[in-house]
Amino acid sequence: MTSLNEPLYIIPLGGVEEIGLNMTVLQYGDDLIVIDAGLMFPEEEMLGVDFVIPDLTYLIENRGKVRAVILTHGHEDHTGALPFLLREVGDSLPVYGTPLTLGLVKEKLEEHKISAPLHAVRPRETIRAGAFRVEFVRVTHSIVDGVGLGIETPHGLVVHTGDFKLDPTPVDGELLDFQRFSEYGNRGTLLLMSDSTNAERGGFTFSEKEVMRAFEDIFSSAPGRIIVATFASNIHRIQQVVDAAVRHGRKISLCGRSIVSNARIALDLGYLTLPENTWLRLEEVRDLPDREVVIITTGSQGEPMSVLFRIATDEHKAIKIKPDDTVVLSAKMIPGNERSIGKVINHLFRRGASVVYEKVSEVHVSGHASKEELKLMLNLVRPRYFMPVHGEYRHLVYHSKLAEKLDIPRENIFVMEDGDVLEIDAGGARKQGRVHAGRVFIDGKGDIEDMVLRDRWRLAHDGIVLVILSIERPSGRIVSGPDIISRGFVFEEASPEVIDEAKRVVTETVSGLDAEVLQDLSLMKARIRGALKKHIFKTMYRRPMIVPILFEV
Repeated sequence: MTSLNEPLYIIPLGGVEEIGLNMTVLQYGDDLIVIDAGLMFPEEEMLGVDFVIPDLTYLIENRGKVRAVILTHGHEDHTGALPFLLREVGDSLPVYGTPLTLGLVKEKLEEHKISAPLHAVRPRETIRAGAFRVEFVRVTHSIVDGVGLGIETPHGLVVHTGDFKLDPTPVDGELLDFQRFSEYGNRGTLLLMSDSTNAERGGFTFSEKEVMRAFEDIFSSAPGRIIVATFASNIHRIQQVVDAAVRHGRKISLCGRSIVSNARIALDLGYLTLPENTWLRLEEVRDLPDREVVIITTGSQGEPMSVLFRIATDEHKAIKIKPDDTVVLSAKMIPGNERSIGKVINHLFRRGASVVYEKVSEVHVSGHASKEELKLMLNLVRPRYFMPVHGEYRHLVYHSKLAEKLDIPRENIFVMEDGDVLEIDAGGARKQGRVHAGRVFIDGKGDIEDMVLRDRWRLAHDGIVLVILSIERPSGRIVSGPDIISRGFVFEEASPEVIDEAKRVVTETVSGLDAEVLQDLSLMKARIRGALKKHIFKTMYRRPMIVPILFEV
């Protein structure tokens, strides 16, 4: 039985030290709910990593207490880890979200061959999950069907904004539910968790409809084909491209598996409107005059396997850049992707296209609230305690300073790190220890360890040296070798003296081994590795990976 005297725990497992990886746990007694299950795309030093998910250890250890997963919207940084969560905690776990969110999630789960109970909800609807009663509240964001959450707990009301901005003219006409958030403030809110992504940015975030002005300029003046790259989940942006194309007598072709799939889901659910005979197959638009063609595709972040990347590098089998083409990158440059995006833009310019992107035109607006909107949300909800979420640490700090300016006492503001535990009971709120948290690196279909990443980093920066020799047992006499093979360290033919010196070090090391070491191949490898590592660093200031390969004869 759950005691009314037990504390409420709020535990961020991701999303409070980084952009992405969003996952927050609310726990009361034996009842636990998970808000969002997001991934993060790899940083530059995460060599070979496809994406990153939160460490699920705490949820696995408490799988019997998990009552539901609540999704705020369909972006990958809030849903991408769901297949892994369900696989580890149990695929019978109920998942709640709005129709488009679940439409996108269902596709992802089918890829992973996971069947879970998906429950569609609408704004202002409520669900019960153990000790929690959760209400879904409409917010505006860069994806359709986003919601915030009003969560009734035994200790009071917890409000979670999800990702949001205060867009007065949203594309679909669905305004943020100011009234409900204001009612939460009037009732008395125990804790507010609020999106911090744009906490550094002053003023207000522009409305999504502002992008249409830039599109109108482009569509009215472009002499040839228009190729628009955007996020596959940004249904509002796709709708605006469609609307502009229709007004200017152009036909649409969607190119890229994810964008075609998402568009079909949005069409089926009524979130995307395409006039009849507007969407054509790629082979059909090739027969049209260039001035009547719009291609919508993925690759706005310079992803190496994306359609836009293959177009830019002239590797796409069906789409070749022409001098009159206009290419629009209608998305924000995610930090860390600037170099790869820049390469794509350069390649497109080299092939003669006109390229329009965020730095030179208003072809993208953020989906996140800026400072004045964050202040307005704080004033609407008027929480007793405040916990900024969804951002890097500096974003959380800036958001906490905004809260202080609105007279929330500093001691009532909690800037958390992944794994920190916020405990709330009748006596107040406090940080109370930590749970196991961290990052899991996904490579292909499985996870990889930190050691593997460190090895990849060493290989990329210092190369590898293979030492191959045959040894007579038990004397330890070298029968053949040592042969030295290196990759990414030195070029053998250009540096024979380096290779010869390495061979000498290995030969002297083996000759000096005592009888005990000669009986143990692993010890012999360790001595060879240590001697060669010391020699190479002393002479070349390099630390290549050294792999001795010994054969016994």
